[in-house]
Amino acid sequence: MTSIFTPEGKNVACTVIEAGPCVITQLKNSEKEGYNAIQIAFGDKKLKNSTKAEKGHFAKSNSEPKAMITEIRNFRADIEHSMKVGDEIKVDIFVEGEFVDVVGTSKGKGFQGVVKRHGFAGVGMATHGQHNRLRAPGSIGAASWPSRVFKGMRMAGRMGGERVKKTNLVVMKVITEQNLLVIKGAIPGAKGSFVIVEK
Repeated sequence: MTSIFTPEGKNVACTVIEAGPCVITQLKNSEKEGYNAIQIAFGDKKLKNSTKAEKGHFAKSNSEPKAMITEIRNFRADIEHSMKVGDEIKVDIFVEGEFVDVVGTSKGKGFQGVVKRHGFAGVGMATHGQHNRLRAPGSIGAASWPSRVFKGMRMAGRMGGERVKKTNLVVMKVITEQNLLVIKGAIPGAKGSFVIVEK
């Protein structure tokens, strides 16, 4: 993350995203594939690490053979007549000041307890007969009835690594020369991870 100053002099925390150029590698239609969609690809991959199927598929879109694609996504949408395989989608489709949604995979945090995972307060200080159990979950409410633990009970477990969508983020700046988007606030995922920016 970084920060920029607004014309009013306010310091705003922002995230910089490399948003393109993305290549249209396939136009799917309901007659052949059963649904209408646009397949978009982004990123570089060495030719020696690409399969023959990948090479043949991207050759149709006139992709550079030295820089094969690393990330492919299908977006269900009605295909416009102006779209063609091989066309590039660049960052100039975004406008400063508009709202966007960003979808990504959150950072994986491993197995965590209830205090970190669900925001439990713990038992406070060492009282109520507790000893060295300040972050314990406490009772889970099962007795002679219902003689089981209810589904969905908040307990310790794996945290993070989930699909997260942050909505209504403001585009602060569009840098067309380097295909960069400067978006207000934080977005899900670690540095260098792939995200989807939706208008």
